[in-house]
Amino acid sequence: MAGKSHSLEGTFMLKAFKGAIGIVGGVGPYAGLDLMRKIFDATIAHSDQEHLPVLHHSRSNLIMDRMLFLTGKSPDNPGEILGEVMAELAQDGATVIGMPCNTAHSPVILEAALPKLAATGTGAKFIHMINAVAEYLRDVHPEVRTVGVLGTIGTYQTGIYQNALAEAGLTVLFPDEEGRNRVQSAIADTTFGIKAQSNPVTAKARQLLADEAGRLAERGAQAVILGCTEIPLALTEPMLHGVPLLDATNVLARALVRAFAPDKLKPQA
Repeated sequence: MAGKSHSLEGTFMLKAFKGAIGIVGGVGPYAGLDLMRKIFDATIAHSDQEHLPVLHHSRSNLIMDRMLFLTGKSPDNPGEILGEVMAELAQDGATVIGMPCNTAHSPVILEAALPKLAATGTGAKFIHMINAVAEYLRDVHPEVRTVGVLGTIGTYQTGIYQNALAEAGLTVLFPDEEGRNRVQSAIADTTFGIKAQSNPVTAKARQLLADEAGRLAERGAQAVILGCTEIPLALTEPMLHGVPLLDATNVLARALVRAFAPDKLKPQA
């Protein structure tokens, strides 16, 4: 009887929430794990059973390099496989879906991905990371009018942050061309970059990113967005060079919890 009671309790807990939060993983692999951890950190829970259901599908072996496509070095749009992963998540029960890759939010990539999600007919909602960051700045940091962004060259070239933040009335600062190349190296260099060595991040990658954040602060940035999901793996502190660091992955995590179960979202620290 004790075993039967435990089973019934488990069944009840599984039915407590309809659906699940879906994570499009593999972009890069550690970014998906980081988003999952931050979803758990943002959730009000006092036991295992009180945490939210999360599906994490990582298909890094199939997802083409976003930068190669955006810079014209590959004809293969990664949005095609990203859309298939979104559809798979929806069909497996995800009702809200997030993708921890800023660069993959480039319109040309999302335009290939989101129709595949819509075609499932599940009604699963995609939470747009860049828009969530703009809303976070508006709601939590209304005093910030000039914001710096650290991200990949692809994120810069496609203007996804420039457009979203300009619509919010913010002045946006990026590193200069040499600085953008240094940020790109810190992320993607095959010897010391975060994609090559994520756990732990190399001292060189961290230093390159910290230095660029400092330069943005010197130019007047009142906050710096960590606009690549690998960067928060290196810059983990809430403040650097006297300005707040805004972790886009954490913003997305909170937006996903809010969309799925708003009463389970921890208050903003």
